[in-house]
Amino acid sequence: MPAPPSSSQSWLPVETSTYVDHVIKHVLGAAVLGWVVIDDAMHVLLDVGLLWTIYVNGEMSLMAQGVAIEDLEGNDLGHDEVLRLASDAQLLISKGREVTGLYRFNGAPVDCTIIAVEVFASGGQRRIEIAGDTSDIEIETFPDPPEFNIQAKPHAANV
Repeated sequence: MPAPPSSSQSWLPVETSTYVDHVIKHVLGAAVLGWVVIDDAMHVLLDVGLLWTIYVNGEMSLMAQGVAIEDLEGNDLGHDEVLRLASDAQLLISKGREVTGLYRFNGAPVDCTIIAVEVFASGGQRRIEIAGDTSDIEIETFPDPPEFNIQAKPHAANV
């Protein structure tokens, strides 16, 4: 279990690569429907049919949801598990983040249309702050073993 974040922990902004900057530009304006953590990656389903992958080291990728989920099949995920992920993704896209009966994905607990993304580091840990129009999502990563601590926070005026 990762240690809880320390209020005295020093987080410094991370200079992201051109590719990560490009990914971030493409997620702006999209709404977070839900996510699933698999091994060293958090896969965030966006309402525009894209799967935004955030790795424990703060790197990112973005692919069409159907292709990205199919690519997860391999050593750790069998075909049946990939079908369940695809089914969850379709439910989230068609019925929204509050849908019930999901197998692997977690529906986003808050409405978060992305307006900004920032990445910070403290040693080997990363913090990804996703600012939304009415809520924010904060992700802290822990490298060894790979873990994600995800907190969704509505803005004070929306509580």
